[in-house]
Amino acid sequence: MASNIHISEAESLVMEALWHRPGMAAEDVIATLADKQQWQEATVKTLLNRLLKKGAISAQKDGRRFLYSPVLLREDWVASESTGLIDRLFGGNLAPLVAHFGQHRKLSKAEAEEIKKLIEGMSEGMSDGK
Repeated sequence: MASNIHISEAESLVMEALWHRPGMAAEDVIATLADKQQWQEATVKTLLNRLLKKGAISAQKDGRRFLYSPVLLREDWVASESTGLIDRLFGGNLAPLVAHFGQHRKLSKAEAEEIKKLIEGMSEGMSDGK
């Protein structure tokens, strides 16, 4: 699946609902998002139609309604969005991103250790010729 599909912030909320529970009707999506958004039925249906046109979701007829399921994998979307963010804000370099968070956000000891382990794991993968 092509992961270069641009998903807006509003569309991402609908996608998150569908990634969590594929095969929902529009009314199910509305109910799922009710705690986060007070969207009208027309708004949700517009978002679903946009996602259909983009190829991010599919629709299957079920009687008088449609059941929507994601086509775009969440992992592909996250990878594309992450790469785009790093490219736009940090020239494609990961180190300035980490430095930025180090300067602007206090890391807990557990977070710092987790980052160290991730970096060590990446370094080991590179030395193995991966």
